[in-house]
Amino acid sequence: MKEAILSRTIFYLLLLFIAAFCLGPFLWQLLTSLKPTEELITLPPILPSHVSFQSYENVFEGRPFERIILNSAVVAVSTTVLSLLIGSLAGYSLAALKIRGKQLTLGLILSISMFPPIATVSPLFIIIRALGLRDTYIALIVPYAAFALPLTIWIVTNFFKEIPADLQEASKIDGCTPFQTFFKVYLPLAAPGLVTAGILVFIFSWNEFLYALTFTTTERSQTIPVGIALFPGLFEIPWGDIAAATIIVTIPIVLVVFSFQRRIVSGLTAGSVKG
Repeated sequence: MKEAILSRTIFYLLLLFIAAFCLGPFLWQLLTSLKPTEELITLPPILPSHVSFQSYENVFEGRPFERIILNSAVVAVSTTVLSLLIGSLAGYSLAALKIRGKQLTLGLILSISMFPPIATVSPLFIIIRALGLRDTYIALIVPYAAFALPLTIWIVTNFFKEIPADLQEASKIDGCTPFQTFFKVYLPLAAPGLVTAGILVFIFSWNEFLYALTFTTTERSQTIPVGIALFPGLFEIPWGDIAAATIIVTIPIVLVVFSFQRRIVSGLTAGSVKG
């Protein structure tokens, strides 16, 4: 009995430590965003003497932050839709159709994610500049989708593999073509996997910094990470404004993740255990 209580206590203490470790940066940013300007560079106090929303007002004053948020939303949504469209078709082919070398093909697709982004920036920049696409949405959407596809295909393929093959045979008997089977049978049944992949791709596109910094030059297409990185002025760093902007753009993502956390976990573990 004592051992059970001790192990449970250790377990909950470990969970508390992990939660504090993960939430610590977010809470620190929240406190920083609520501090008056004169307390931003002093420690103590850790807690603000009084709550100030001036930093949140500064984020939208004199900066095109609304446009930057819109840019991120357009890029992230477009990347997600494109990745799901291509990834679902590829996943269906790898999971349901009789194709030689499926495992090799899937392995080659997953190997794309092994390339460090910094190694691909220069050639992509040359191609984008030669095509006249720099500082456009397409310059971000296409590379984002390319690097998000391996994860999308892997998740969707695992979900499609869990769908009984009898359903595909039944659809053939009913006269369905492979595309009709894909749209009418596989897509509805694999909706949780598509939602999971879509959320992960959206988060990746929303937070990506390196390509956004390299391929954009003006507020016409700059995304949130680049916009926040350009907050510092010549003689000062507006820590409060940076913290407030971080909180503004993080809360929606946190809410989405918490709302779909079960589907994210099920999507990542789909196919890992066979009955």
